[in-house]
Amino acid sequence: MKIVIFSALFILLLSYSIMPTYGYKIWNYFQKGRCNQTIYLTFDDGPDSEYTLQLLNLLDRYNIKASFFVVAEFAKQNSAIIKRMQQAGHLIGLHSLSHKNGLVQTPASTEYDFEQSIEIMKQLGVDIHYFRPPWGHFNISTILESKKRGLQVVLWKVMAQDWRGNTTATKIQQKLIVRTNGGDIVCLHDGRGSNEAPRRMIEALEGVLPFWISKGYKFDTVEHYYE
Repeated sequence: MKIVIFSALFILLLSYSIMPTYGYKIWNYFQKGRCNQTIYLTFDDGPDSEYTLQLLNLLDRYNIKASFFVVAEFAKQNSAIIKRMQQAGHLIGLHSLSHKNGLVQTPASTEYDFEQSIEIMKQLGVDIHYFRPPWGHFNISTILESKKRGLQVVLWKVMAQDWRGNTTATKIQQKLIVRTNGGDIVCLHDGRGSNEAPRRMIEALEGVLPFWISKGYKFDTVEHYYE
């Protein structure tokens, strides 16, 4: 009986969240970029009161527009940073209410997550159109809620494992240079992470951005990727 119950639960989990998540990731991997000379920089897990400000200063230096997928509870705590993002012309997307894993969220908790997140962002003066689930994990309810609210789900083409506590700015920089091509959505993290991970990500970008620019790359927000 235990085996039957375990098997049923596994099949339910497989169909509810695992298959939608990894099926979408595989589909996304084979999609082509919109412009061969454009890189779409995206940042997750913020805003952070220290590192997001440093990142915004760096982007301002090169007049680069990026996309920030913010955690709504962090955004509420850092409303001035959200306002600065808006004033600078960056795109602000949603990265959930409190960064819970969508693989194990129930339909009710998924709906609550979207409702509360969008309400918080509305109070901050942000109209949300783009959504990136934490870890890129979601479930059938995530898909339904996104469609119901008219949100475009955004994943990525390039990841540099910048959140790891044992990585270095040099390693992040090398991964970004080797892995990134024009038309790619690049996912980095300006919040959370281990051992001041966002600091090393910013250090890596300080070296990578001039290199990309020297190669003729342009930068844009993800809204233009989906046009």
